[in-house]
Amino acid sequence: MVFKKMLSAFGVGGPSVDTVLTNPNTRPGLTLEGQVNLVGGDAPAAIEQVVIGLVTRVEVEGHDAEYSGTLEFHRMAVSGAFELAPKQQLSIPFQLPVPWETPITDVYGQRLHGMTMGLRTELAVARAVDKSDLDHVAVHPLPVHERILEAFQRLGFRFKHADLERGHIRGVQQTLPFYQEIEFFAAPQYASTIREVELTFVTSQRGVEVILECDKRGGFLSAGHDAFGRFQVSHADVDRVDWAQVVDGWLRETTSRYGSLLSQYGPSHGRGHGHGRGPGMGGMVAGAALGVAGGMIAGEMIEDAFEGDFGDFGGDE
Repeated sequence: MVFKKMLSAFGVGGPSVDTVLTNPNTRPGLTLEGQVNLVGGDAPAAIEQVVIGLVTRVEVEGHDAEYSGTLEFHRMAVSGAFELAPKQQLSIPFQLPVPWETPITDVYGQRLHGMTMGLRTELAVARAVDKSDLDHVAVHPLPVHERILEAFQRLGFRFKHADLERGHIRGVQQTLPFYQEIEFFAAPQYASTIREVELTFVTSQRGVEVILECDKRGGFLSAGHDAFGRFQVSHADVDRVDWAQVVDGWLRETTSRYGSLLSQYGPSHGRGHGHGRGPGMGGMVAGAALGVAGGMIAGEMIEDAFEGDFGDFGGDE
């Protein structure tokens, strides 16, 4: 499958870029392959660098507000400096490693509502940088992710929404400056205890750390609150266990007294709608990686065309 985006980099008569992905579908830990095709303009051009980068939309919590912006979280130079002659055609192949923690955007071939991902091409000519439109990228789950997501469905949970939160989860080793939250409405058999569940995967080559945040209902003498659980699984476990039974055990442990204690003393992990706030929340956000190339651009939104309405994993209900 070939995906193309054209960029007329520097106006009429300037060089143009055609970024071609061999296949826009990938998984965490794999690669995106393709080529950057350049065509020279009317005059010679001194190309300083050609760079590709993965870009996504991230939610950021401020002191008084929450806003969205795009974040380039992984980039790679595909060329150094060279001279591009008038009308010269040049093809630069690339293999971009996809970080293990890259968030999932598609499940069962359907876009997760709330998720966007793209590959951006930058062409630097004579100290000017032009950024192309985004090439759509679809990040599919690894087998262990699929089994856990399937388990939630088998248990009767309904997908609500997914997004990325800027910051680090306290006590969890992250390489990216954000984490993904996949939100579910509680299944009927849990509805007396839980309103919603937020699921986070922090993936590495060794396995996956699974973080659950359960929005617990209040009792006769107690207020509702969030309970947290953290669980480690190996990629090798994917076909060794009954995942519905495992996830059910995680949920019951998280919402037990032990889980309630975790909500007070456990990972600093939560959203800006009043959940998860407490000691350490500021520390979590303050710990966000600040040196990510590309940085955060508030208000520069990825095209809405990337989003759609897709079945079970598609939209709010």
